[in-house]
Amino acid sequence: MGQRRQNFADRNEFDERIIDITRVAKVIKGGRRFAFRVVVVVGDNNGKVGFGMGKARSVPDAIRKALEAARKDMEDMAMVGSTIPHEIIGRHGAAKVLLKPASPGTGVIAGGSVRAVIEATGYRDILAKSLGSNNTLNVILATMDGLRRLKRVREVASDRRLETAKVTPFWERK
Repeated sequence: MGQRRQNFADRNEFDERIIDITRVAKVIKGGRRFAFRVVVVVGDNNGKVGFGMGKARSVPDAIRKALEAARKDMEDMAMVGSTIPHEIIGRHGAAKVLLKPASPGTGVIAGGSVRAVIEATGYRDILAKSLGSNNTLNVILATMDGLRRLKRVREVASDRRLETAKVTPFWERK
């Protein structure tokens, strides 16, 4: 879990983390046919992250498929310095993930797959708590949902008809 993998053929320098490797079975007439499901998170440590899943009869093929899917799925996430702009709860299925901004120097306070997604994105100061289901896939998708729904400071400023400088970070509020 949380394992990093370096691919020297790919010079884009992405942070690739293998979250989960699971053996899955398909029941056929002659018995069971086994395969592997690999869940991977890829980020640039600068606000972009993607999630991918790959299935194959061998682990290396499943990893390769998952990494390709994750690179295609990469999207930009809102950042304010080294944290998120505001508190949010991401949901997927029965899984909920609470994401809270933290003041500089706090570090990443999160567990398991949530931590891998957050670190690959590039956040250095954030608090996170996984609530509800602990299914790895649903927790990752809930985390991605929360990150996708974050509003950037300039979006909030335009909604409120303010200048960007007048929207203050949470740690400067009284």
